[in-house]
Amino acid sequence: MSAVSDDELDGRLDDEPEYRWPIPPPEGWTADDLDRIPGLPPHTELIDGSLVFMSPQTRFHTRTMRLLDNALLDQAPDHLDVDREMTIKLDVKNRPEPDIVVFPAEAVTGSDQTWYKPEDVILAVEVVSADSRERDREVKPRKYAAAGVPHFWRVEKDGHTELPVVYVYELDPATKSYGLTGIFHDRLKVSVPFDIEIDLTAINRRRRASRDAAQG
Repeated sequence: MSAVSDDELDGRLDDEPEYRWPIPPPEGWTADDLDRIPGLPPHTELIDGSLVFMSPQTRFHTRTMRLLDNALLDQAPDHLDVDREMTIKLDVKNRPEPDIVVFPAEAVTGSDQTWYKPEDVILAVEVVSADSRERDREVKPRKYAAAGVPHFWRVEKDGHTELPVVYVYELDPATKSYGLTGIFHDRLKVSVPFDIEIDLTAINRRRRASRDAAQG
């Protein structure tokens, strides 16, 4: 194989399409811009008018979302539904994307829907990642509370067991801030926003229904 000269390499690089990062307007982006800016990476959020890009998900993050999503879908009453990674249009400058949201089924407007109104979100769940720690612990829960989302869960990895730890918060409507109502290891059991019980040690367990279907 012949070596590539510097001139040939420069020519190839010149032929590569140049990616241009979107240039924000002077007043920052708006929530509606997320649906209009071309070429945004998946799961881009808007925080205070600035675009926030997601790092690749870890296995812990993906497995935790699967565990919680499946459990909430199984246990939610008929009038509620559950989605993963749908944005909430909190206001004109903020459109975060919780890992999981619980909402009334009537809040669905169609298959092309890309966001929910904060008044339609019953529960927002954030699984903390290394690059989102400050946003998930401080910025986003503060904004969810100010927008009136009544229930918030923050999920982190236990450093010793590598299992999920769920921090459960409930909104104080008088102060528009969250109060911690419980920290759950191994098993989560709450009665609001509906009766929920989740075996957190099952993060890596295959669902029985899937196994039965495969064997059948």
